Amino acid sequence: MDHDDFDAALLSAAMTQAEHGGWASVSLLDSARTAGLAFPQTRERFPCRASLLLRLGRMADESALADNTTFGSSRERLFDLLMRRLDVFQQYRGGIRAVMRALPMDPPLALLLGGATLESMRWMADAAGINVAGLGGLVRINMVVAIWTHTLRAWEKDDSEDMGSTMAALDQALNKAAGFRLFPAESELSDGGLPDLDFEEPDAPSAPHPPENSL
Repeated sequence: MDHDDFDAALLSAAMTQAEHGGWASVSLLDSARTAGLAFPQTRERFPCRASLLLRLGRMADESALADNTTFGSSRERLFDLLMRRLDVFQQYRGGIRAVMRALPMDPPLALLLGGATLESMRWMADAAGINVAGLGGLVRINMVVAIWTHTLRAWEKDDSEDMGSTMAALDQALNKAAGFRLFPAESELSDGGLPDLDFEEPDAPSAPHPPENSL
């Protein structure tokens, strides 16, 4: 069994355990036992439970970046990249929802995943053709984080097989971001600041939530 298969098997067992008992119930040894995996290799590859979630994020990134296409606008490419990430998340849906419910009670894990999400979105933005250099690039990356966070919340509530509500939420967020000049086709951002993004429905405005519940 190669590393990818090993990681996928352990993740599947752990996410099933999280789905049924919550993230706090997840044990790496129990997950390895359920998946029929060796304890020493489990310990080597996953020294702590959080490393499971970091590996899941990398798997989602790898899937999103596998098709290195330059066709389409930056907006279209970002839409595809983020939906490919969610296609991976969909395979572990129940477990990931359990993790999202646990994050408000686990600030260190939320902080760790927030940093990982920022780096993932840097890759997504760059792959979509969005300039990520300099201070303006940091602004753009944080806009993509806001788009991802908004979409992830919609996905958490979306029980449809085709993720229709999720895609609609992502489309809405991208339209909003286009108004803030995220995409090169619209105009290049200056290095100055931008107003805070608000991806809530127009009839219920509120300040955007921080990405602490992201993966």
